[in-house]
Amino acid sequence: MHAARLRAFFAVVGLFTLATFPSSPALGDQESPTEVVRATINKVTHILEDPELKGPAKLVPRRRMLEEVIAGRFDYAEMSKRALAAHWRPLTAAEQTEFVELFKSFLSDRYAEKIEGYAGEQVQYLSERIEGNYAEVRTELHSSKVEIPMDYRLFVKDGRWHAYDIVVDGVSLVKNYRSQFDKIIRADSYQELVRRLRDRTVTEERKGKRS
Repeated sequence: MHAARLRAFFAVVGLFTLATFPSSPALGDQESPTEVVRATINKVTHILEDPELKGPAKLVPRRRMLEEVIAGRFDYAEMSKRALAAHWRPLTAAEQTEFVELFKSFLSDRYAEKIEGYAGEQVQYLSERIEGNYAEVRTELHSSKVEIPMDYRLFVKDGRWHAYDIVVDGVSLVKNYRSQFDKIIRADSYQELVRRLRDRTVTEERKGKRS
């Protein structure tokens, strides 16, 4: 598996792992952000390595299981708000709800196919940093050919850790899409962005460092 495919795969794993587990800096004995990330990665890799879920015939149920993990553990509303930035506030409540659902479906469809090549790469947990209601878990993906740094960004909402971004090899997922969305809206319109998300025609770019 070459480096670009590994980055794509673990970007998806990042979406799975930055999650809504019952933990908070103020909850003391509850799980730390690193423990949350580790536990969820284990759950995802268990699905990917399950021999009963392998093969083309199991593609649909396998992807449904993985998509359930995404939907249940990632704060798509927060990610949508950050990705749209200044373009979020003028939207009506109905438009915001519509965008969140479109972005959620777009990401699920965009990345689900890329995780099929999972080949047992290892994740090393480097450090954890908590500042108030925010946390960052630094990890590194190891295989025989590459080492890819990954930063998981979480925040506390309603007493739980939620994902709001992942930085893969220095590239923020949120900032990457924020740049693309802004270009589309400024060049055309918000309605054009919605159309492209619905048609899955937003392209991926590799630039930007921090969200």
